[in-house]
Amino acid sequence: MPRLLIAAFALLLAGCAASPEPAPVSSETTTSATEQLSDQELQAKWWTWAASSPERRNPVVDDTGQWCAENQPQDVWFFAGTFGGSVARKCRVPAGRPLAGPALNLAASDSDCAAFMETAKGSVTLDGQLVELRRIAPVAITFQAVEGNAVGRPQGRVAVQGCGLWAWIPPLSPGEHELEVKGESGDFQTSARYLLTVSSSD
Repeated sequence: MPRLLIAAFALLLAGCAASPEPAPVSSETTTSATEQLSDQELQAKWWTWAASSPERRNPVVDDTGQWCAENQPQDVWFFAGTFGGSVARKCRVPAGRPLAGPALNLAASDSDCAAFMETAKGSVTLDGQLVELRRIAPVAITFQAVEGNAVGRPQGRVAVQGCGLWAWIPPLSPGEHELEVKGESGDFQTSARYLLTVSSSD
C-alpha cells in the first residue's frame, strides 16, 4: 500500500475531486497565536511542511525528535504522528507559538478520504488532558512538495482532498510538557509521544 499520511496514513492516490480548487496555501500563510486556521488552510499548511524535506531529515519519519524544527513555520509549531507505528520524540518548542497537528490524516481522492474517515479515531493528550479534536471531512486542498519529499508526491503544487482528526493547542507555558498523539483507521495505526521543552523566549 503506497504511503501517505499523517500523522499519517499510507494511501497515495493521485485523485483530485471535482469540487472547486482553492487558492494554494503554503507555509507563508500566517495566523495569530489565538486565531485558528480554516480546515483548508490548516491541512494545506501542514502538508506543505510534511512535504518540505526528504525522508532522511523529515519530522514525520523522525523517531527521536532530531528533526522537529525542520522547516517549521514562524507562526505555528506543527507536530505529527507517523507513517505507521510508534515513536518517542524530544523537541524544543519556541515560546508563544500555538501547536497544531493531526491525530491521523490523509491526503488522497474524495472517495478514499471518505472511506478513511468512516473508521478514523484518535486522540491528542497534553499533560494528561485530552485535547478537543476537529473532525475534518474531505475538503479540497493544495500544497507544495519539494523534490524527493518523504510523502511520495511529485515536486511542485499538489491538489488533493484532505481529511483527518486535527488538534489546535494554544501556546504552552515555559517548561516541560508531554504530548501524546494516537490514531487509527482500518488496519493503520500511528502513535507518537513528544517530550516538549518550551523556552521562556525564542
